[in-house]
Amino acid sequence: MPISIAGKKVIITGGGRGIGECTVRHFAREGAHVVIFDVQDASRVAAEASAEGPGKVGFRKVNVADEADVRTNVDAAVAELGGLDGIVNIAGITQTIDPEDNDEAGWDRLLAINVKGVAHMCQSAFPHLKRNGGSIVNFGSDNALSTVPPTTSAYAATKGAVMSYTRLLASAWGQYGIRANVLNPLMATPMYDEFVASMNDEQRAAFASHLRTTVPLGGRMGDSATEMAPVVAFFISDASKFITAQILGVNGGLNPGR
Repeated sequence: MPISIAGKKVIITGGGRGIGECTVRHFAREGAHVVIFDVQDASRVAAEASAEGPGKVGFRKVNVADEADVRTNVDAAVAELGGLDGIVNIAGITQTIDPEDNDEAGWDRLLAINVKGVAHMCQSAFPHLKRNGGSIVNFGSDNALSTVPPTTSAYAATKGAVMSYTRLLASAWGQYGIRANVLNPLMATPMYDEFVASMNDEQRAAFASHLRTTVPLGGRMGDSATEMAPVVAFFISDASKFITAQILGVNGGLNPGR
């Protein structure tokens, strides 16, 4: 079956920059219709992606940590799109801090966005996806499968939770034709740039060395536009209709599949 997302109706969280923005633009060029959910203003991205077409892109300012906000906007976006074929949960935050220094405020913020935000989206989309089936694409992280760097312990814990949650959704909702998978990206993004900037010189050098020695495909971060967005499109397309409960690393081989 050819990989096509033409005509697919999709909500993408965190679509205002980074992997999300690249995915939105790719989807529009491939003919999918998208509504971006982002806490930041993504109206420029929506307008530019629509102009690139043929898919149409809208934007709604949504805080995924707010369940009521998510539910209201999912219903509105589905009405705007005329249905729903899938959701892509990219919105997330990271934190760099030694494990012994994790505090309650940091934990609460990470859990609210990275874990509860994904759950709010999935639960709000469920009544709509249940009608005709569809695809849920959640974003995990290789940090949840690795010990490097230890300063991302709380972030890694939230991404581990997303992996477990997604597999359980796949089991529970498969009867409705809903598939749920996780992608673990290793991409150069603004969040990655911020993460590297938060390190001291020693940590930065150690992380660069880690990439060179552990990423078989070039020892580098990937490109979101050409090496990530097409993979997301595959998981939204009908070409992946018999794939669910999987964790796939789009990571140059950093971690083996499991």
